[in-house]
Amino acid sequence: MQNPENTFKAALKAGRSQVGIWNSISEPSVVEMLAGAGFDWMLIDAEHTPLSDLAVMQTLQCVAAYPTAPVVRVVANDTAAIKRLLDIGAQTLMVPYVETAQQAQAAVDAMRYGPEGVRGFAGLTRASRYGQVAGYGQTASDQLCLLVQVETRTGIQNLDAIAAVDGVDGVFIGPADLAASMGHPGNTGHPEVVAAVEGAVARLKALGMPSGFLSLDEAMNARCIELGTTFTAVGVDIALLISGVKALRARF
Repeated sequence: MQNPENTFKAALKAGRSQVGIWNSISEPSVVEMLAGAGFDWMLIDAEHTPLSDLAVMQTLQCVAAYPTAPVVRVVANDTAAIKRLLDIGAQTLMVPYVETAQQAQAAVDAMRYGPEGVRGFAGLTRASRYGQVAGYGQTASDQLCLLVQVETRTGIQNLDAIAAVDGVDGVFIGPADLAASMGHPGNTGHPEVVAAVEGAVARLKALGMPSGFLSLDEAMNARCIELGTTFTAVGVDIALLISGVKALRARF
């Protein structure tokens, strides 16, 4: 058995723009509905939700039947947390709150087996299809993809150094925490925040580093795609549910 191709990573390398959806509701029917809705990728959020590793694995199993590529956001830049998600079969991870090149390097190290990294080796995991992927230990990194999330003023200042770390496949600009770090909590539309986001996307494009973004503002998403983001999430399941329910109630 061969290691499954990471279609998300392949699209990043090819420079193809991918449109995504944010999944924070772990109920299997919701997951399947999102996975079948035609998005290129889906973010499974294990940072700002109560999802356990088991719930993430079950979500990955649901998504596997669909062409949408799953991306899992880990709770923190923690070697043990990253190891567990890799072992249950996540091929693309988003690591939050990366502010320095050293922190980016720590995430890279956690993704790789020794001697290049510090990922603990286990042979009978879902990642290796329970030992049935031939040579998994030697080929695992070929299909693993690391996205680091830059979401503070310090991270923006260190953006070039973070993007230069070998093993970082993409940089996601997180507007909510960025707004808070700039003194504008809850106001991602503040001109200072918008300028920082647009400047970061432009810098990453100039560096040849794939960039990503999420906003509930459709105009801002379109603007970032125009500037060069190649993995852009354009909605969050729970936000879509809330807005739809409130709009329905208002009509009656």
